[in-house]
Amino acid sequence: MSAEIQTTVERRKTPRTPVTVRIVYETVDALFEEFTRNINEGGVFIETESPLALEEKVQLQFRLPGTAEPIQAKGRVAWVHSGGDAETPGMGIEFEDLDAPARARINALILRLRSR
Repeated sequence: MSAEIQTTVERRKTPRTPVTVRIVYETVDALFEEFTRNINEGGVFIETESPLALEEKVQLQFRLPGTAEPIQAKGRVAWVHSGGDAETPGMGIEFEDLDAPARARINALILRLRSR
């Protein structure tokens, strides 16, 4: 049995780019701080031993490398990895509310990292 649980068929339009940044996320009743594993304009993978439940809504805040202004977004848990089968444990968060300037900053980072 696969360690990954997905709520939908793979819908990612652009591949995620590896990047590790500290991310703070909160639910209605809890606050967490972890690290990202990768990101794209549609979402982020958060590395954690204790992923949230599927479809759980979260508020996110993180700073991209080389920037001072934090990005704030709302999202939902789209899928989780339990950590078995050599997979990194964590959860995929799909952005549900990400403003255009933040999306542009993420895209600029992705382009910069891919051009290396």
